Amino acid sequence: MAAHPVQVNGLYTDFYELSMAQGYFYAGKEQETAVFEYFFRTNPFHGGFLVFAGLADLLEQIRSFTYNKEAIAYLGSIGLKPEFLEYLSNFSFKGRILSVREGEMVFPNEPIVRVEANLIEAQLIETLLLNILNFQSLIATKAFRILLAADGKSFADFGLRRAHGFGGLMASRAAIIGGASSTSNVQAAFMYDLPVSGTMAHSWVQSFGNELEAFRAYTTINPKSSILLVDTYDTLRSGVPNAILAAKELEQKGDRLIGIRLDSGDLAYLSKRARKLLDKEGLAYVKIFASNQLNEHVIYSLEDQDAPIDGFGVGTELVTGKPDASLDGVYKLCESGGKPSMKISENIEKNTLPGKKMVWRFFDEDGNIFRDGILLDDESPDECVWLYHPTQTDKKTQVCNLRKEQLLKPVFENGFLLHPMPTPSECHNYLIQRAGMLPAEHKRFVMPHIFKVGISEKLLKLRNDLTERYRNSYGL
Repeated sequence: MAAHPVQVNGLYTDFYELSMAQGYFYAGKEQETAVFEYFFRTNPFHGGFLVFAGLADLLEQIRSFTYNKEAIAYLGSIGLKPEFLEYLSNFSFKGRILSVREGEMVFPNEPIVRVEANLIEAQLIETLLLNILNFQSLIATKAFRILLAADGKSFADFGLRRAHGFGGLMASRAAIIGGASSTSNVQAAFMYDLPVSGTMAHSWVQSFGNELEAFRAYTTINPKSSILLVDTYDTLRSGVPNAILAAKELEQKGDRLIGIRLDSGDLAYLSKRARKLLDKEGLAYVKIFASNQLNEHVIYSLEDQDAPIDGFGVGTELVTGKPDASLDGVYKLCESGGKPSMKISENIEKNTLPGKKMVWRFFDEDGNIFRDGILLDDESPDECVWLYHPTQTDKKTQVCNLRKEQLLKPVFENGFLLHPMPTPSECHNYLIQRAGMLPAEHKRFVMPHIFKVGISEKLLKLRNDLTERYRNSYGL
């Protein structure tokens, strides 16, 4: 992977992280051990799952999360103290990180990433972790939903010009993980070794004397890869007829037009009419592509109408994660100084689970993903008979004797990756494998069935005991 055009350092954090880190330092907590866990609370897009993405970028940026002389001088100018600045001048993250694989399908409230480090190290990388993982996971999930709607047809990421600044680079990476076949984003394609694609814009057609002249020029320059944009003036009376003429001329030279692209109007109607015109002229091999503010719902509708569209270009709604502005991923302390810790809320749904934990996936007799279980890290899954609903503990599911798999694996320790990170394409292939194991009811667009994530009896007891202890301590 090529270097990022924006390489972050230790300043890539919220100021309160540095304020707390300085407080830990002067409170003598700089060597106190801590365990934080990253999880999210709600599936995006009213869906039934999340596609986890962003891990490789996170680990790459953590390796450069240090403070040079310029950063130290700046932090001194905004009030941080000299002794703490000296500590930061030698700072690098030396902790341990466990994570699920990129491309994994995950569910609300289960730990996806676990960070084990001293308290200052773990605190300072919080913003970086949330910034990268929340965004890329959101976009990868959106892309996979588009792939499901397209029923296996290809779609390309066209979204860089509408993306949020340099976020467009990570958006293109995440889109490939989720299912995009290519991206128009050349910088991202270079950085991440992604398939790149692109055709023409209306400005190409407008820059010539007439539409046919523009098509002839383009096919002459690109005889083996031309896709013609046919809606600059009139799709059915001008664009498609001129594309047919250009295609016939290409045939005479021994080449073939790849396709035409529709970018406005009623895409179902226009694609059906265009298909008839092309087929009538013996051009059944010419494909039809569509773009124009597409999302998974529009694509699903086009498929439902049997629109003869062979592929899609998706831009704004893909790379911005529309309509969800962000993923509600959080990073919470679960162990401090070797002792389990938890946050208690007036809303039981916001209570966190204490202690260092492991996530196990259980499979049914047909090999389908059945349940995810959150156990304490020192528990044996072979001894876990029941998984309990986290908030409605009268509900439980028996999981003994089921095949199981550990989801959190070590990926980073003492400044080094523990193994090479998979490419975006490899992450996508893994996603397809896992999605094939997830029952269809969890993948449907309308009212997906809620996937059950349970906790072990031992974790349930620890949570209840700590809750009672905290309440007694504060007279609640």
